[in-house]
Amino acid sequence: MSGNRVVWGHVQSVLCTFPEHLVVCGAGTMAKGRCMQVSGTPGGRLRKDLCTQEFKALRSCFVSVAKKTLKGSR
Repeated sequence: MSGNRVVWGHVQSVLCTFPEHLVVCGAGTMAKGRCMQVSGTPGGRLRKDLCTQEFKALRSCFVSVAKKTLKGSR
C-alpha cells in the first residue's frame, strides 16, 4: 500500500506544477489553441495530425520545464 502512496504523491506534485508549465509555455499553448480553433470553425477542416507542429513544440516546452522542476525538487 505504501508504494501506491509514493506514486500518488509524485503524481500529485507533478500535477500541482502544471499551471506553472502553462504560464512558461504560454506561447505554445496559444499557438496550439489558435490552430485548433481555426480548424474547428465552420468551413475549417479538423482532422488528425493537423496541428502536429504546434503540439510537438508545446510538448517539448512542457518536457523541458518539467525536467527543470523535477531537478529543483530533489
